[in-house]
Amino acid sequence: MMTYRYFLFNFTIQNIKQMTATDFNEMVVLHSDFLKPYAMSLTRNRENAKDLFQETMFKALLNREKYHFGTNLKAWLHTIMRNIFINDYRRSKKFTHVDNEATSEQLLVNKGSAAQNFGWNKLRMDEVQRAVHDLPAVFRIAFELYYTGYKYQEIATLLKEPLGTVKSRIHFARKILMAKLER
Repeated sequence: MMTYRYFLFNFTIQNIKQMTATDFNEMVVLHSDFLKPYAMSLTRNRENAKDLFQETMFKALLNREKYHFGTNLKAWLHTIMRNIFINDYRRSKKFTHVDNEATSEQLLVNKGSAAQNFGWNKLRMDEVQRAVHDLPAVFRIAFELYYTGYKYQEIATLLKEPLGTVKSRIHFARKILMAKLER
């Protein structure tokens, strides 16, 4: 394999204005060793660095007509790699990465909990249901209908009351419940 200086000297003497695809490919391959450590410094992961390196080489070879002979090829390749890394980083921020493997801390925490105690939740729900049951009937009916999923207008139609009255009854029912259940 020839050295970069020898290649560049021969290349400039032969044809400065015309660069063939083979010449470009040889120049890119000569510069490829400088990209691997840079990819590793960006990704901090061996597999991701390999992927980044391959994608950079692919884009460089694909876009060889955009390279102007005489400019710094190494800087051009580094720019391509940096832009690919930034675009991938931005794209990955839109999605949450979920790991399938549990950490040792998670395994230790989950190991001791064979049975779960739902007693506190049941006590709390009983307390909420008692508080709802103790509401005055005017407020309780409107609140229970709203809680089960009815819309304000539907409740007003069912109770044959104005919409504002239904809204205020539900509001007051909430205030009464919050005062009773506050700790």
